[in-house]
Amino acid sequence: MATKFQRGTATSEICQVIRREILTLEIEPGAPLDETNLSNRFNVSRSPIREVLSRLSAEGLVETVPNRGAIVAPIDLKNFSNFIEALDLQQRYATRLAARFRTAADLIRLRELAAAYSAAVQDRDRFGILQSNYDFHKAIGEIGRNPYVARHYGQLLSEARRLLHIHIRFLEATQSEDKLADQHSDFIDAIEAQDVTAADQVAHEHTFQFHDRFLKALRYEADDEFSIEVAAGQLPRIPRKVAG
Repeated sequence: MATKFQRGTATSEICQVIRREILTLEIEPGAPLDETNLSNRFNVSRSPIREVLSRLSAEGLVETVPNRGAIVAPIDLKNFSNFIEALDLQQRYATRLAARFRTAADLIRLRELAAAYSAAVQDRDRFGILQSNYDFHKAIGEIGRNPYVARHYGQLLSEARRLLHIHIRFLEATQSEDKLADQHSDFIDAIEAQDVTAADQVAHEHTFQFHDRFLKALRYEADDEFSIEVAAGQLPRIPRKVAG
């Protein structure tokens, strides 16, 4: 039975559902987002669906392609090094500004967002981890009181969410989920101390920690030594091809 939305809430609620499915790769990169199919799925007119796609496009999660319409934005691994370079610069500068201009109220907000992230890690809530990590770093950008930096940093953070999901799945597969814990206390400490140099260093290290772990995730192959024993006369094991 189709979900019934209260008047005025359909757009936000549908946006949340589709955003979750895109970020957790339930809807794959490049998949079509047909307005008619979505309006049928959610039992709404095409008007709120257009607004949803517009919002997700602003987040960098949806693209419009000529003759194809809306699709889930591809994950551009070819330019990953360029992405990391841009993220490093923006993250360092945003965190430096936050250390300079933070207020007592800002610190309370950061601690609340860090606690939300820790709760998501504790609950093994993949989407919660993605969103709370995004919210924490986006807040750092806003604390710096430079709207241009905040906007550009936010765009990179939004794009990073699906990459972070791949990273999380890798940590789960290798039983390394503990590495997700306590990712934000060093940011808070440097910002609270208004130590611009420490803030810069923390941000830089955080970027390349993500960089290194993500590349490990891309190279990860489950259990190279796994084989299935077969009785005589049955099909032999086919050797796994190794990329050259």
